[in-house]
Amino acid sequence: MTVLPYKEQDASKKEQVAQMFDNVSPKYDFLNHLLSGGIDILWRKKAIKLLKKAQPKTILDIATGTGDFAIEALALKPDKIVGVDISEGMLSFGREKIKKLGMDSVITLEKGDSERLHFEDNTFDAVIVSFGVRNFENLEKGLTDMCRVMKTGGTCMVLEFSKPQGFPMKQLYNFYFKNILPTVGKIVSKDTSAYTYLYDSVQAFPEGSDFIKIFQRAGFTQTQCLPLTFGISTIYIGRK
Repeated sequence: MTVLPYKEQDASKKEQVAQMFDNVSPKYDFLNHLLSGGIDILWRKKAIKLLKKAQPKTILDIATGTGDFAIEALALKPDKIVGVDISEGMLSFGREKIKKLGMDSVITLEKGDSERLHFEDNTFDAVIVSFGVRNFENLEKGLTDMCRVMKTGGTCMVLEFSKPQGFPMKQLYNFYFKNILPTVGKIVSKDTSAYTYLYDSVQAFPEGSDFIKIFQRAGFTQTQCLPLTFGISTIYIGRK
């Protein structure tokens, strides 16, 4: 069953996700760092470090949001980073951040559909995405298009939430994600559904070996699955 942010609406998941991120964009960065205790920053740094050996010069950041992963990827000293997202609200905040850093000549943020990328085949050395593939309307279709626009020999890096399995982290995680996180998110963002959707979408997401199977069907090889912080998030790596 498809998990939707606004179950009472008839709009598609894609349309609802765009609306949701437009709604929460003014408080998105603040809530991200608050609700994760800042550990989301460390996860992104870890993922980018794993890309260092590949030395990509052109990078595509899928579901870029406010550009945090794209900004972190500057550590790789690429020639060009392009971020794509369906939420203009998120992109507007991202462009301001990048402008303040003086990096708008390196990072470009564009509105676009991550499942129908407008780039030519074999364009980028690396394709990266943090906490975005969970929101795809059609996961395999989106991953397949990511593979299409990546050069042969390129690397794809996916950072996504997963679910701890061991006691007591599993129980603590479920309580926090199901009760505290949606309540705080609702109060701060003023969106009653966004952070409930976060919990529901993580529960429904095919993590670990299930994701790897879809990753491979999309065209990626030499796949790896690297759990982080007791399995709260996972880095998936694939090559073309």
